[in-house]
Amino acid sequence: MSKQSLTVQVDGRAVSVASGSSVLAAVALAAGGANVVTRRSVSGDARGPLCGMGICQECRVRIDGAPHRLACQTLCVQGMSVETGSACK
Repeated sequence: MSKQSLTVQVDGRAVSVASGSSVLAAVALAAGGANVVTRRSVSGDARGPLCGMGICQECRVRIDGAPHRLACQTLCVQGMSVETGSACK
């Protein structure tokens, strides 16, 4: 039996992921798997996930308008809107 898929918006782009996927997985799919940027530092440098466990806090994104959500620890929900540091170049 295959998992159902759902669609989320990552920086305005529709991304289809399997039910139960993390927001970080959706962000990586939207980025094509390379140069995953989740946020910008105070100096504007691109930052990306390091630990995948919520410890490093580098995967923070804005989800449905709420800032500083951990992409690696948040599961995707149908229709969710995710904004990353890629959108703030």
